[in-house]
Amino acid sequence: MLTDSELEKLRKAGKIAAQAVQLGMDMVDDNVKLYDVAEEVEGYIRSHGAKPAFPCNLSINEVAAHYTPTPKDKLRFEIGDVVKVDAGAHIDGFVGDTAGTVEVRTKNFTHLIESAKKARDTVMEFIGDGVQLKDIGRAVDSSIRSDGYRPIANLSGHQIVAYTLHAGLSIPNYDDGNTETVKKGMVIAVEPFATNGGGEIRPGKASNIYRIARERQIEDPDLKLFFEDLKEEVSTFPFCERWLDDPKASQKINKLMRHGLVSGYSQCIEVKGGCVTQWEHTVYIEGRRAEITTLL
Repeated sequence: MLTDSELEKLRKAGKIAAQAVQLGMDMVDDNVKLYDVAEEVEGYIRSHGAKPAFPCNLSINEVAAHYTPTPKDKLRFEIGDVVKVDAGAHIDGFVGDTAGTVEVRTKNFTHLIESAKKARDTVMEFIGDGVQLKDIGRAVDSSIRSDGYRPIANLSGHQIVAYTLHAGLSIPNYDDGNTETVKKGMVIAVEPFATNGGGEIRPGKASNIYRIARERQIEDPDLKLFFEDLKEEVSTFPFCERWLDDPKASQKINKLMRHGLVSGYSQCIEVKGGCVTQWEHTVYIEGRRAEITTLL
């Protein structure tokens, strides 16, 4: 169980994350640069007493997850884009992770957007101490399929512990037969993805999102200092080049990747090119019912 102080940090981080994602969704519009939205979302988190728990994900159409703009990114939203805004905030390692989907000036995918949201909210009604993972997955799957779509089977929610975004349990979006249960004191992120495609994702191009993979001695003094500063800045959380105040950050990240000290994430692409929508809440398992920490 979390202490009162830890729970307060979790709640504050969750509210900040929710407000930041809403800001991002409100900013998404035709001809708006992805870079500007990501910077505003993360700037909001920092200015309200938290730190980003991972780079703001702005994933469009068939990209289900894991895209963030680079410092020189010129990509802009276009009319008809379906945009997932996924962001997290942490205070001393206690994380609020949340996401929502918005369509740019059209209403072609309103039902698909609402399907993922309805599935998330269905789980919010019953998740609590002792609930089996397979029952969460079954609820998501049944809800989305009743709307005529498919859940993304190989993307899942996750347990969160202090300074570890993906820890312990994976929270399925279909009935995977797992009889493990969520337990009192856990922090859980529930994030259904709905699609009109095949219901799976494949790895795509680089996402511009990285994580520290391991540590070892570095001979190059300049690269060693960069790595030490990086660890101080991001701890165990994913990061991106935009966060690093170094004109040679891209080259240094590539060097660290060649040394096996940093690894990169790939974009998650729907296998049949289907449109993907996503909604997410973080909850604290208090007892038979969970507290949603990522409400506005």
